[in-house]
Amino acid sequence: MSKNQKYKAAENRYEKMNYRRTGNSGLLLPELSLGLWHNFGAKDDFENSRDLIKCAFDNGITHFDLANNYGPPPGSAEKTFGKILKKDFKKYRDEMIISNKAGYTMWPGPYGDFGSKKYLVASLDQSLHRMGLEYVDIFYHHRPDYDTPLEETMSTLDLMVRQGKALYVGLSNYQPKEAEKAFKILKDLGTPCLIHQPRYSLFDRWVENGLLDLLEKQKVGAICFSPLAQGMLTDKYLKGLPKNSRALNDSPFLNKETVLEMMPKIIALNEIAKNRNQTLAQMAISWILKDDRITSVLIGASKTSQILDSVKAIENVVFSEEELKKIDVVLR
Repeated sequence: MSKNQKYKAAENRYEKMNYRRTGNSGLLLPELSLGLWHNFGAKDDFENSRDLIKCAFDNGITHFDLANNYGPPPGSAEKTFGKILKKDFKKYRDEMIISNKAGYTMWPGPYGDFGSKKYLVASLDQSLHRMGLEYVDIFYHHRPDYDTPLEETMSTLDLMVRQGKALYVGLSNYQPKEAEKAFKILKDLGTPCLIHQPRYSLFDRWVENGLLDLLEKQKVGAICFSPLAQGMLTDKYLKGLPKNSRALNDSPFLNKETVLEMMPKIIALNEIAKNRNQTLAQMAISWILKDDRITSVLIGASKTSQILDSVKAIENVVFSEEELKKIDVVLR
């Protein structure tokens, strides 16, 4: 498709994806959602960003996940996404789930961070302006704020729904005890928590220590980010450390020492994946989706080929007992 040709979504897009109910709601989310944490900033190639969104949507990925601070610089991913929406997706807005978050540092001073009503209201207003939207489908508090009363933060999420700026609300990075308190406040306010967004992968299984049980009990959905452990659960590091890798580029989320330490496990997991006729990335995603408490897995992508590879993961989310035992032995 040329740059100026009008985008028309693939007619068979919904046949390519499975959808799961989100907690105790009427909302279905695709098993894979696209996160805009990376590759949509001001310095990223706009046409590539545009191709990523189109490729995702053409393959039934209807959910696009942003936050106020995504970029870099903060806010630029929303501006990029807003431009793509305006150019290509005006007529598809009602077929899209667009989520946004606030809770990390966004602007200097005491009102540009954490969970006060002042910050959250201003942040969502700014985000809507950058994206050119009247509302988002899901608005999250991005991380707990231990200095602001939980009632203030949760009542602000409730207010955003009542003002029509969000349809649903969610939490991200909350531990089970604080999440349970937040769920009760939101339920009492009449705006129940739709979904929780934690980090979860083969290499980071903290949600198994109470959070997933809580979400099941409270009938709250779960959408997991970093399913590929910052690229470690892909073929990127099977033969060492490539020059363009995040581990060698001073990433705050991944370093050379961590990759080298995990290398034997990466190689062993890749052998299990090959026996399942999957890539390591596909198996890592399938392994999360095997649990029906999970609503969706958030993937990131810098190339359309990565999206297409990830979509294949939904074709086989069943694991034998033997496979699960082998995986657990590797991860010990």
